[in-house]
Amino acid sequence: MSWSRRLRPRSLRSRIVLIAGLLATSAVLLCQLAGLTVLRGWLTDQVDDRLSHFRPPQRLYEDIADNRTLRPQPADDALPSDYRVYFYDADGKLLRTSLGSSTGPGPGLPRRAADLHLTTGRPTTLPAEDDAGGSGWRVIALSGPDRMRAVIALPLDTVDGATTKLLWLSLGLGSAVAVGVVTLGNAAVRLGLRPLTRVEHTAQHITDGAVELNVPVTDPDTEVGRLGMALNTMLDRLRTALRHTETSEAQLRHFMADAGHELRTPLTAIQGFAELLLDEPDMPGRRRREAHTLIAHNAGRMSRLVDDLFLLAKLGDTPMTHREPVDLLSLVADAIANTAIRHPHRAITLEPLPAHPAGPERDLDVIETPGDPHQLAQILGNLLSNACAHTPADCGVHVRIGSARTPVGTGFGSGRPLPPGTPVSVIEVADHGPGIRPDEAPQVFDRFFRATPLDPPAPPNPDAAGYRPGSGREPGSGLGLAIAAAIATAHGGRLELDNRPGDGCTFRLLLPEPTTRPADTGAAEGFVKPLS
Repeated sequence: MSWSRRLRPRSLRSRIVLIAGLLATSAVLLCQLAGLTVLRGWLTDQVDDRLSHFRPPQRLYEDIADNRTLRPQPADDALPSDYRVYFYDADGKLLRTSLGSSTGPGPGLPRRAADLHLTTGRPTTLPAEDDAGGSGWRVIALSGPDRMRAVIALPLDTVDGATTKLLWLSLGLGSAVAVGVVTLGNAAVRLGLRPLTRVEHTAQHITDGAVELNVPVTDPDTEVGRLGMALNTMLDRLRTALRHTETSEAQLRHFMADAGHELRTPLTAIQGFAELLLDEPDMPGRRRREAHTLIAHNAGRMSRLVDDLFLLAKLGDTPMTHREPVDLLSLVADAIANTAIRHPHRAITLEPLPAHPAGPERDLDVIETPGDPHQLAQILGNLLSNACAHTPADCGVHVRIGSARTPVGTGFGSGRPLPPGTPVSVIEVADHGPGIRPDEAPQVFDRFFRATPLDPPAPPNPDAAGYRPGSGREPGSGLGLAIAAAIATAHGGRLELDNRPGDGCTFRLLLPEPTTRPADTGAAEGFVKPLS
């Protein structure tokens, strides 16, 4: 790893402190540099102003014209301050003598005026002569009579001294600011990032397995607060998805176990009777026919179970595409007729849905709704078969049909509840049997669920589906209501249960009507009471 990568700050706090320190130090240094530039320019302008207002006496040019040199000047006629004045004669040669203090090196001037690249009247900075070091000189060239020229010079040591001191002051101040920003900024950033640190620690705990934790949110108006709220929302969705996944996996395992258990019984029976036929080739004809009958019966039961499983999978994965107008009244009448053939001793009545308390009594009327007639007939057949199979033989079954609007209250049901006030076609199948245990009622639409009878086991019911003398009633697979609920959901409707333990139960099929009915139709529509 290179040194640059090792020295690079890795934490967010270090990066913020480093950036803040660099920015603050740079700002101070830039301000000091600007002040230094302004001060040096102002001091240089003062020197230029002094140079521009100074003029050598006229007699000095006369001495040079007469003697080619400067005569010594009296003490009372000395130049002010640290001025120095150099002259070029008419031939353009630099005179060896000059006016002013001769202590120390002067400006580096060429020996001939032709090499003097100075604009008359414009101040210019020149280095000291012979590269002697030290401060430079500010000079200005003036024209004299007879092509003579004068060069007036002032040293810049005062300007350089002031700017040097200010430069060192700027460097010291910049260093102090950098140290202060790093020290105080580290504490301030640590304090400001404390909520983010708590978020980091909480996220680490969640990574370690504490998925039920939430990120602490101290102030939702800050960036860290909004980040915490977003993370909490994401965590809630993840937890919900995990729970759904766990629930789905548990349901799948339970479904597979139940399916295997349901298939094991007929398979075991088929295997047992087949082995019996193989082991006893001389079995009497009557027993052989009975074994063949039982093998066919269990094979048919297994086939029906597989068909039901396939239908459930199809209803759950494939949207319903076949729809046609269905006359529900005729469909209900056919279902009652078919059930009456299988259960001739059962009293089954067809009635109109109870009218709204404020409306008149209604008669049976044709009700049409779009759907699949075969699937809807399967729902009705299942509900009627269950009502006949799980109630005493002398218990009547009442089928009601009509139109209504969904109430505000809902009970146990499959799928999502329909919005209140939705116009629906309603079919009810009610009985006055023992009902369903309250703790089992919410599970009646689950796959492979079989309710526990409230009454002690009764003698075999001759009206029960699959009843054979001497053998009792064959238990169902527990898929009938699950299939009925899936069909109702595929039609956009809902299958509900109104349970009254000890006084029977009512299964209610709600199918949304294709058109919106007027809001004030209480006198014409049926009334669906809220489920308990």
